[in-house]
Amino acid sequence: MKNKYGRTIFWTVALITVCLMLTACGRSKAGNEAQGAPEVAAVVVQPERVPIVTELPGRTSAYLIAEVRPQVSGIIQKRLFTEGSDVKAGQVLYQIDPATYQAAYAGAEAALARAEANVVSIRNRAERYKELVTINAVSKQDYDDATAALKQAEAEVQANKAATEAARINLAFTRVTAPISGRIGKSNVTVGALATAHQGMAFTTVQQLDPIYVDATQSSANLLELKRYMAAGRIKGDGPDRARVKLMLEDGTPYPLEGTLKFSDVTVEPSTGSFILRMEFPNPKHTLLPGMYVRALIQQGVAERAILIPQQGVSRDPKGNPVVLIVDGAGKVQQRPITVDRPVGDKWFVSAGLAPGDQVIVEGIQKVRPGVPVKVVPFDAGQKGGTEAGKTAQPPAKPAQPAAKAK
Repeated sequence: MKNKYGRTIFWTVALITVCLMLTACGRSKAGNEAQGAPEVAAVVVQPERVPIVTELPGRTSAYLIAEVRPQVSGIIQKRLFTEGSDVKAGQVLYQIDPATYQAAYAGAEAALARAEANVVSIRNRAERYKELVTINAVSKQDYDDATAALKQAEAEVQANKAATEAARINLAFTRVTAPISGRIGKSNVTVGALATAHQGMAFTTVQQLDPIYVDATQSSANLLELKRYMAAGRIKGDGPDRARVKLMLEDGTPYPLEGTLKFSDVTVEPSTGSFILRMEFPNPKHTLLPGMYVRALIQQGVAERAILIPQQGVSRDPKGNPVVLIVDGAGKVQQRPITVDRPVGDKWFVSAGLAPGDQVIVEGIQKVRPGVPVKVVPFDAGQKGGTEAGKTAQPPAKPAQPAAKAK
């Protein structure tokens, strides 16, 4: 009787224990199902056509530069321009005292007139001797002397003409003119200063600013890499758009007018490993001034099937190599190393490691690890992610109770 009673108690306790275990498992399973897989935002990799644009630092320089220096010596009498204004080629900028040069020019003209008057009588005598020598009225020696005197007088006329022209040029040089059209700078001399012919210090400088040059430096290593890509067929360098150049000003604003690539230097600077690229930009409003720091955006080719992913989806492993998290066909997270080439806007240009159709996790990277199943939602680049608490739906408010009717 006691054994039968004991077996009954044993089986009762065992049955209760089993029931409790089944209930706990059911609750755990229900809790896990309620929690669900973590949610991540991903982008599907799709190849696209991307222009290969290289950003290079550079400086602006004037299209033409002319330093104004005096060609003759003398005292400056007048300054005939406004500093910082636009001047035309041939416009008078300074007036040097012309008194001594006017006197020299007048003396040269007088000497020329005397030489021309002297040559008339000598020519007439030589012509008479030419007729007389045929009838032996004069000696042949006299005729030769008259002919030589005529040639000497004519040479003296030519010499005086040259001296007169030199005096006229020196007189004209007393009016210092602008050699080119452009924007003139400050004057380094004042009225009353002594000017010396071909002096080292320039009176002022005239610069042509429209169009204007931009000189940028490019690494020779980047050029070799670009040529390798073209040889492999990953980048096409032919086409009319290759020479287009855009410009970013030093405050980060884009310059509204496009320029053209003029030439690239044929020599690489040994100390820097770079060479010079010269571009030409229209500058009608004189927005660009010589010496300004700018960034040139040069389109050097087109990648027909480029893979771009948002930069926020790329992280680094302990060795510093770029990696991404992707969602495989089973819906689980996998880590994959990639090779990035260059930034394109807010994205990375991936040259290796991804294929079309791959799903790259962009948001929610901190919540997952490789091998974990996830729930994928499309990535919206324009939507700013908020906290999970902010995204949780709030329960609806209870409806207001109707007011009690007065009896």
